[in-house]
Formats: sequence, structure tokens, C-alpha cells
Amino acid sequence: MSNAFSRRAFLQTTTAGTAAAAAALVSPAWANNAWPNKPIRIIVPYTAGGFTDQMARLLQVGLQKALGQPIIVENKPGANSIIGVDQLAKAAPDGYTFGVVIAAYSANPSLYAKLPYSTKDLTGVSLMGISPLVAAVAANAPFKTTAELIAYAKTHPGKVSFGSSGAGSAAHLTSELMRLLTKTDMVHVPYKGASPALADLMGGQIPLFLDPPPNLIQPAKAGRIRLIGVASEKRLPILPDVPTFTEQGIPGLVGSTWAAMLAPAGVPKDIIQRMSKEVARIVRSEEIRTRMEASMGTFAEGSTPEECNAFIAAETSKWGKVVREAKVSLD
Repeated sequence: MSNAFSRRAFLQTTTAGTAAAAAALVSPAWANNAWPNKPIRIIVPYTAGGFTDQMARLLQVGLQKALGQPIIVENKPGANSIIGVDQLAKAAPDGYTFGVVIAAYSANPSLYAKLPYSTKDLTGVSLMGISPLVAAVAANAPFKTTAELIAYAKTHPGKVSFGSSGAGSAAHLTSELMRLLTKTDMVHVPYKGASPALADLMGGQIPLFLDPPPNLIQPAKAGRIRLIGVASEKRLPILPDVPTFTEQGIPGLVGSTWAAMLAPAGVPKDIIQRMSKEVARIVRSEEIRTRMEASMGTFAEGSTPEECNAFIAAETSKWGKVVREAKVSLD
């Protein structure tokens, strides 16, 4: 073997090795099947069957196909989502634990003097969908429209009660926002979930209740309740005949439950980006988007991590102001 040939072979080998080493240093964490290589869990801080759980399970099949690993949804309910969120915040930032939260997540820092976690321990992955709340009144209520409700509440201070699915819920805080914007004196009646609140609304025990549309549509069609307004900037395709509160002269009366995927802070950015893109692709697909709008009254989103964080920051600021002005506290 000539010296020239040996030197050329050595250089080629060294160059290839250096390039491979450099590629290994800059390659993303999920390259070469490094991520994911085991099941991924999604923590839902509520019971099975509810809005948050439904939104998480909408992702399961699509994520399993895209990532090639089982997606396991774990329900960890309790304390207005605090128990499940705390577990998510304390999970290893290795890309194998995510969570889905709703509007209560953005309100809890203002509702509680101390939380077992810091919001800095979590980061946004993607805003999945927004489900505007709808105001429903009892069939026997002395008002049938938003204008009549406000007029009655002003002439009968303290006589109009509004139910909610729980203290600190999106329904509770949006109702408080309605009270603040209309300068009316209405009384909050908290329930342990939406079902008992809706039952009392249909029974005439409470005259007003705000909730996402799916639970309200059939009772409204049956004439057991009346839908008077949507807390959104635009009408819902599922309820095209129900006007927004903005259309009815109450700008700013916007409130919703929404679903966003979060991850523990410290998860590698490339994993966050990959998961964000997959979630966005799934919720924007025609099948899932149609299902969300037609059966859940939810606008499909699918945001970037940066957009998700900005949305949650804005919601946290908004509901923090409502909590302070309405003097709401859960401690």
C-alpha cells in the first residue's frame, strides 16, 4: 500500500468520523428513533368522560400512529385540577409525560394563595381547542332574553342566582364577569359538577347556568331550558341561532373552557416542537375538527408552543382581574 493511499484513507476515515460525531451532537433528541422508545402518558386532572378527558382521548389514535408508541391517558382528578397538574409539574422532563388542562389552570394562581407547584414548572405544547360557554335560563324564569335577565337582575338585586359546575370553574368566573360587566347583583350557587347544576336548572331551582354547549342542546330542543347567549366573539356553528353577548350589547363578555397540552419545563425543545406539530395536525384534520365543532361546540386550534404560552398568560391575567374584582377566593 502506498503512503499516499494510506494517508488518503486515513483522512477519509477521520473526516467521516468527525462528521458523524458532530451530527450526533446537533441531532434532535427524537432522531434515529431515540424518542419516543416507550409509551407516553397524558395526565388529565379530571375524571373520565368530561371535556378535558374527551379532548385528551381525541389525540390518542393519531399520536399512536404518528409516534409509534402507546399513548396512555391517566385521570388524576381533584382540587380543581391541582392534584393532576402537580403530578405533571413534578414529572421527569424526558418527553414521556404530558398533560391536558382547561381554563381552571389559568385561574388557580389567583384563586389560591399557595399552589404546590409553580407555573414556571410547566410549558405549553399546543392550544388544542376553545369551547365558548353558553348561557341557559330555566323555562320558568321571569326572563327569556339577555336584556330581560339584566333588567330583572337590576330591579331585583340579590334575587337572581346562577349555578356553576364548581367554585373557580370557567362557568363560575364567566358568570362573575357577566355580573361585573352588567353591574348587577347576582348570587353564585356552586355545584359538584355540571350535571347537578343542569338538573336544578331544568327543575327551576336556579334560573341561570353557563356551560359548554353539548350538555345544553338537547334540553333546549325539548323546551326545558332556553339558550340566550354565547360568551364568544363569534357564533357557534352548532348553535347558529344563538347570538353572542357582544351582539347583544355586552362587549367583553367572553368566556370559555379550553384545552391545552402542557409539558414539564425542561423537556427538550425538539420534543416539544415535534409533539406540538403532531397535536396541531390532529386537531386540524377534517375528521377531528368536524367532530369537535359538530358534537362538542369547540373551535379547533392547534397552536405553536409560543402561541400556547401567550394564550395561557393572557387568560391568567384576565381571570386574575375578575377574581380580584369579584372578590372570589377558594382558600
